[in-house]
Amino acid sequence: MSTTRKALVIVDVQNDFVEGGSLAVTGGRDVATRISHHLAAHADDYVAVIASRDWHHAEGTNDGHFAEPGTDPDFVHTWPVHCVSTTGGSDYAPELVTDQVTHHVRKGMGVAAYSAFEGVTDDGTALPRVLADLGVTDLDVTGIATDYCVRATVLDARAAGLGVRLLDGLHAGVAPESSATALAEMTDAGAAV
Repeated sequence: MSTTRKALVIVDVQNDFVEGGSLAVTGGRDVATRISHHLAAHADDYVAVIASRDWHHAEGTNDGHFAEPGTDPDFVHTWPVHCVSTTGGSDYAPELVTDQVTHHVRKGMGVAAYSAFEGVTDDGTALPRVLADLGVTDLDVTGIATDYCVRATVLDARAAGLGVRLLDGLHAGVAPESSATALAEMTDAGAAV
């Protein structure tokens, strides 16, 4: 008899990704509030609550992730400076209540990183190892942005053989078209969207 062990992953709900941030996503603050409400009601449903954050270096382009100084970002491979580890932009959005978070994961330290699966905990443990050690079989995924880091996290989770559910109303995307494409990709990969 198999037992489902479920974790919640909160992807990149950070100041720079909500309204007022350097790479703001419309609806980000509202999503942060709704994730907090979900946690308040359902934290006991999970063996772990994992929150990821972009955590970029202040110096350089982070291996080309930031647009070169004096050039415009293409918003595909290069981006405006965001979530620099030494700034408040990398902090969790204030609407996200993190009291129930059991594991904080940082990613993109000097490189481009979209998926929470590319991140590590404060003690350097990679997220896939955290999930394996906890015997996690299924993930509920929330966060920002649907069409970038949430998409990458869901696809990596499916590639790792985990059951995945993207929680309705608990994610926000950059643009309607790219979000719709991302949702279709996630569905095709076997995630419940």
